[in-house]
Amino acid sequence: MRIPRPRPRSLAGQLFAMQAVLIAVVVAGYALFTYVSDRGQAEDAAGRQAMAVARSVADSPSVRAGARAPDPSSVLQPYALRVMRDADVDFVTIMNPEGIRWTHPDPSQIGRHFVGNTAPALKGESFTETYTGTLGPSVRAVTPIEDDDKRIVGLVSAGIKVEAISERARGQLTALIGVAAGALLLGAVGTYVINARLRRHTHGMNAAELSRMHDYHQAALHAVREGLLLLDGQYRVALINDGGRELLGVTDEVVGRSVADLGLPAPLTGALLASEPRVDEVHLTADRVVAVNTSPVSGGEHRGTIVTLRDVTELQSLMGELDSERGFTQALRSQAHEAANRLHTVVSLIELGRAEEAVDFATAELELAQALTDQVVAAVAEPVLAALLLGKTAQANERGVELVVSEDSRLDDGVLPPDLPARDLVTILGNLIDNAVDAAQGSVGARVTVTAYAAGGEGSEGREELVLKVADSGPGVAPAHADMVFQRGFSTKPSGPGGRGRGLGLALVRQAVQRRGGVLSVAEAEGGGAEFEVRLPLRREAAVMTEVGDEH
Repeated sequence: MRIPRPRPRSLAGQLFAMQAVLIAVVVAGYALFTYVSDRGQAEDAAGRQAMAVARSVADSPSVRAGARAPDPSSVLQPYALRVMRDADVDFVTIMNPEGIRWTHPDPSQIGRHFVGNTAPALKGESFTETYTGTLGPSVRAVTPIEDDDKRIVGLVSAGIKVEAISERARGQLTALIGVAAGALLLGAVGTYVINARLRRHTHGMNAAELSRMHDYHQAALHAVREGLLLLDGQYRVALINDGGRELLGVTDEVVGRSVADLGLPAPLTGALLASEPRVDEVHLTADRVVAVNTSPVSGGEHRGTIVTLRDVTELQSLMGELDSERGFTQALRSQAHEAANRLHTVVSLIELGRAEEAVDFATAELELAQALTDQVVAAVAEPVLAALLLGKTAQANERGVELVVSEDSRLDDGVLPPDLPARDLVTILGNLIDNAVDAAQGSVGARVTVTAYAAGGEGSEGREELVLKVADSGPGVAPAHADMVFQRGFSTKPSGPGGRGRGLGLALVRQAVQRRGGVLSVAEAEGGGAEFEVRLPLRREAAVMTEVGDEH
């Protein structure tokens, strides 16, 4: 039969035992020190009391007169007994210079030699000592009796028995033990209360279990691929895992720093500092789109916030492409509907016997569609941008907005380098056109003008850059909003269902432009409205060097 090993005492229990022993040792040591100190003080006090009594007796005129009397004992014995009673000392012995007693508490000792030291007193000095005499151990004082001529005519010794001193110390010890017991009880209660609270916080675990849990905790945090951020009650970073550092783009040591000091975009900082929870809220960092979830940690008070970050950059790009494809589908559906109407018109004209008019009508529609396609392809031969412009043109026409490609546009096929992905172009130009169509819709002569060309850059020779301009006939952008318009959440239009879907397009454009090392700006268009301009470096230096190397 296997005997289970006893579970180690919890950390709180170990601390309680250690603190209880420590308090007991401290109180016992203090009590012992106080007792020894009080006993020493009691002996010193007894010596001072005996000295005061002895000097008072020696300075008494009646004692001086009695020392010269024919029978000193008959005169001084009653006086000595009275002083003993009034001064609360155990004996007052008056003797002649040879040490023969004139007085004593025990009358049978009168006339006998004093037991103790008298040599210093015979030299005129007063002193105290602890000596064992006829009454047992005592603290005594001896002082000389001098006449008017300073001659020593006798000696006085007054003392208190050590037993009486010990009795006084024992009285103080009783009070000291009571105080020490009270201090020990109070310390034990306080220690128990503190450790009970510690036991709740540590859930009754011992040191090894806490250490093991910490190791598991650290391993789990760094194994999670999603970003995890723990903030304390003052919104300082208490913990951040590797995924959180990557998604937020922080490389320095951030533990202990406030969220407001991390240099994150203002909307994201506001979400992290918010007291209410956030669920799947989309925010932008320098080069990523993240979904933020926050959950406050509370236990009667705000103790902190748990933040999870999920990378949705690819998902957001796919959603943008899906929106574009959805727009293309809607445009094709509308064109199919219009084509059906035109076909019915042609059929009806033929049935009415007007074949020539039917041919003219069909030819005019084909020429119009072909002219639009030729115009776009002639200006922008790059297939991705051409397809995007054709689809957006149909979309804009459905909404009553004319989308045209300016005469300045010239973008041949093969101009764009392989390192400029089509997804970024769709994100940049698609969002700019959508935003321009929204702004122009409902205006007089609603119109969106797109310009795209490759131009020589301001950098080194041979370097080119892609220039994209989108102008609209809408109300334009106020100068005060020129910087704010690119921030996530900024929009002059009412939000969509659930308060979402607005203020993200231009922020995504800025992120894509910055990721490609480009420049994004907004200004007033020539005919009113706003004109957004994007300049992206084409990085053609590497291609030129490759061609030169191939020729050689």
